Amino acid sequence: MVKIKSYNQQLIINARNLRKNSTPQERKLWSFLKSSKFYSFKFRRQFPIGNYIADLCCVKVKLIIELDGGQHSEAINKKSDANRDAFFDKQGYRILRIWNNELDSNLEGVGERLYEMLMNPHP
Repeated sequence: MVKIKSYNQQLIINARNLRKNSTPQERKLWSFLKSSKFYSFKFRRQFPIGNYIADLCCVKVKLIIELDGGQHSEAINKKSDANRDAFFDKQGYRILRIWNNELDSNLEGVGERLYEMLMNPHP
């Protein structure tokens, strides 16, 4: 018997809208990673997983990259992020959270951290 995945159509629409309206930092990181140029690892932008949408995801090694702006330091968003992270963790994903200002000021350092996580898929 073949298992058919059902996707939440609204989630797909939301993911497409997020791709069209990405932040400058998302565009910068996507440019850095796209087209399997980052050590042959393929990333997907605004990738639906369950009821959530991951900013960037490498399915092969189950790694999610979340880009965080200042709003993520607010208590209500910290709780929401913790819930998302717990869900992703239960699905077997690791999460790399990157602050927007860190990406803006240290793209090379972010790349090095990402490379280490990709080369060592299991902590």
